Amino acid sequence: MAQLLDGAGKLGWVLLKSVIRFLFMLCNNCVAIPSYCLYLLLLQPLRIWDSPTFWYIEGVMFKWMLAMVSSWGWFAGYTVTEWGDDVRPISEEEAMVIVNHQSTGDVCTLMMCLQDKGMALQKMMWLMDHVFKYTNFGLVSLIHGDFFIRQGKAYRDKQLVYLKDHLEKYYHNRDRKWIVLFPEGGFLRKRRETSQLFAKKHSLPHLNHVTLPRLGATQVILKTLCAQQENGSVGSETGTPNKTGNKRKGLQWVVDVTIAYPKARPMDIQTWIFGYRPPTITHVHYRMYPIKEVPVEAEALTDWLYQKFVEKEELLNHFYAKGSFPPQDGQKEAASRPMILDPVWLCVVQSIAFASGYAWYSVLQYLYCCLF
Repeated sequence: MAQLLDGAGKLGWVLLKSVIRFLFMLCNNCVAIPSYCLYLLLLQPLRIWDSPTFWYIEGVMFKWMLAMVSSWGWFAGYTVTEWGDDVRPISEEEAMVIVNHQSTGDVCTLMMCLQDKGMALQKMMWLMDHVFKYTNFGLVSLIHGDFFIRQGKAYRDKQLVYLKDHLEKYYHNRDRKWIVLFPEGGFLRKRRETSQLFAKKHSLPHLNHVTLPRLGATQVILKTLCAQQENGSVGSETGTPNKTGNKRKGLQWVVDVTIAYPKARPMDIQTWIFGYRPPTITHVHYRMYPIKEVPVEAEALTDWLYQKFVEKEELLNHFYAKGSFPPQDGQKEAASRPMILDPVWLCVVQSIAFASGYAWYSVLQYLYCCLF
């Protein structure tokens, strides 16, 4: 009986905590998202007069918005340990980030672990499923200039054309530096069986922890954001001027990110919101490749991408067997580093959001009373 009461008490506490967290996040969204939109509406004259400064300010506010999402997981004990290459030194250079995709929590994990990567997060463009457009954060991403892609054969060709147009219209114009995509084209649990059947049919490796990536979006990004020489190789400059009038170097790196969850149990967005899972460490492995090592033509790029995801499979096999990623070349032991967020900074960002919400409410209430 005592054990039953103890279990009921723990369950009751988890439910109460989940309700409190949900109500806080609901209020958080209700003040932060409208404030973000209203600030940018107020700054529209600056967009006409000095567009680079406008998008710089927008990027800072966008990073703060992602910091709020990160705080939801951080204060629940959902932290990140990083492995592999240190990507901070290239945060000011242009990079394409490719990530394995297991659940909705992958995006939240990236929002968290990129917080301390300099300007990368505020100058980042995301490629996401079109369903995300209709979520609470969809309006923010739409304003920021992220691209929402529809899945399925019926939409594939048109979506790639739309992606190319979107990159040409927004990527350089808004001084974006990093672009992140999930080449698998869907969650692992949804695509694994189809991917394995395809691999068997074409004598490709059998993968369990990742799926075979799709080529389309990756190739469009490389061809659009990298300078192409006549021989098909990548050039040193895109020829597109940046906000200072100098030529942009274009993509300089491909950052290969592998996300691993303990016991292969992905963290989804519901877990981040309600916090019902015990404190969990998500492990993120980085590998950097100079863009000149990445082929652009379809067949060679397909082979390169497949090889990278085979290597991801090997990384994840090692992690799930040993609890750590394997050491890099030239190392005897793999070195990890905890990704640390400053709780004071997270509280400051949250305070700014609630103060802004109250200020805008007061302003709009005053205007309403003046008009009516």
